[in-house]
Amino acid sequence: MQASNLPSADTALYNHPLPLIEAWLTAQGCKRDTESLHTWRIQQAPWQAEIELDVDQITVRYLNADASGQDLTRAFKYSLSREDIEAAIFAGP
Repeated sequence: MQASNLPSADTALYNHPLPLIEAWLTAQGCKRDTESLHTWRIQQAPWQAEIELDVDQITVRYLNADASGQDLTRAFKYSLSREDIEAAIFAGP
């Protein structure tokens, strides 16, 4: 499926079929982990993150996110709109 088939951006993510969520992540520049299929990775200057599609939420772990090199984890429920989740995740840490 292609990201062009996505429901409107204000639709809750739980109303998106999994193949469309995967197409959306791909369109955002994410790459699927070949060993852990529910994990996606993205690298944007100056940050990188792992995105996990969990049962009831998307969990994002920004790697080496703070000045001390610690990771920063955020979780977003699928009840949020795709637009809100996209803005929150891809803005970076």
